[in-house]
Amino acid sequence: MNCVFCQNYEISNLGNGRKIEVEELANIFLKQQENKAENINLVSPTIYVDKIIEAIKISKDRGLKIPIIYNTNGYENVETLEKLEGVIDVYLPDLKYYYNELGLKYSGISNYFETVTKAIKEMYRQVGVPEFTENGMIKKGLIIRHLVLPNHLENTKKVLKWIKDNIDKDVYVSIMTQYFPTHRAIEYEEINRKITKEEYQELEDYIYELNIENGYMQDYPEENEEQYVPKWEY
Repeated sequence: MNCVFCQNYEISNLGNGRKIEVEELANIFLKQQENKAENINLVSPTIYVDKIIEAIKISKDRGLKIPIIYNTNGYENVETLEKLEGVIDVYLPDLKYYYNELGLKYSGISNYFETVTKAIKEMYRQVGVPEFTENGMIKKGLIIRHLVLPNHLENTKKVLKWIKDNIDKDVYVSIMTQYFPTHRAIEYEEINRKITKEEYQELEDYIYELNIENGYMQDYPEENEEQYVPKWEY
């Protein structure tokens, strides 16, 4: 995917970053555990799956115990996900678009909805509903995210309705209202702003109407949406 509003565009589009070997990645996982991290969060890992699996096996042989989270845009082949069965503890996919024309316009792909919903069903098959530790940290399960786009509330409502009708009610749904125009979003007038308070209220009312049991929504972002974007170190 190549989202025009990608908040991580520095690494996803500009090619910033550095190369590491499998052995170093395994050591990074173990170092994070030593530093009391609650989990290993693999962000947009799809193209590196085979190497990641190797690194996880090495690190588990050396004592890695904390959960592995697969943090993805959701546009995954089921065949890729099947390789990860028993390796990934928590799946954290996006479900961005109900309408494929939006996927084509903003992310450059034509079959978004069908591909992602098949992937999410496979993720659910593997890990099921969320399970938590005594202190409330997730250790296994599926959490689905959705980023609300300005001027596209109908898309959001359709996404949430699909989740309600097709996924177990105990799966968690994270509704993100942090959108702000970044990267190439300024080229698209309809998304060249954050959501309004009126849009936020309409969506909040719809969530209550839909009665998603484990849905949660960010507070309305008054300012400083940029706080959600990590400061990348290369």
